Amino acid sequence: MRPRQPAGQPRGERRTPIVLMLAVAVALPFLMPQHFLPGPAWLVPVILGALLVALFTVDPGRIDKRSAQAHYIGIAIVITLIASTGWATAILTRDLVFGQGPITNSAPALMRAGSLVWVGLVITFSFLYWELDLGGPGERAHNERKYPDLAFPEELSPEVRPPNWRPVFVDYLYLGLTNGLAFSPTDVMPLAHWAKLAMGIQSIASLAVIGLVIARAVNIFH
Repeated sequence: MRPRQPAGQPRGERRTPIVLMLAVAVALPFLMPQHFLPGPAWLVPVILGALLVALFTVDPGRIDKRSAQAHYIGIAIVITLIASTGWATAILTRDLVFGQGPITNSAPALMRAGSLVWVGLVITFSFLYWELDLGGPGERAHNERKYPDLAFPEELSPEVRPPNWRPVFVDYLYLGLTNGLAFSPTDVMPLAHWAKLAMGIQSIASLAVIGLVIARAVNIFH
């Protein structure tokens, strides 16, 4: 049997990896071409910064509070990332398909913009998986991982799992990275319908960005 977490002793996650990835997400709009953004370059960073402050206020210290308010703030962060990255992905894809935009005739500019959009996709879906799996990090800190939405290798092979193991943000970041590179599940299996749809959408978006950018860059070089 899986060991249960002792009552009254939730094991919340450290905030450092979350803050670091949000810092990267905040920096991306200032590095992207202006027409890849849904508004001024400062808009998304200001929204993410305000939401991060609100999250720290509602759930200070480790992430372990079972709070609907904290969960809704996390969902708002995910929605903000989806809106920003989705817009950039759509504009990049349109520019590449129709040969429009100022970057489509410059291989270095195209590779740089494509890389930034792809990094945004990885961060966005990492936060999506992290916030939705079994109700979010606050719930996971208190509950046993029974019938998870995402099955990690440590759950599929319990003999290699450390005692009281549970996934933290870095595990979801790795999932976002590998799914974006392989265009399919690698070692983490989606079990819930939302997880299957999310991983499928990420695979399609990542394939579109990488495939179109490489094809256009090769064409420019030739």
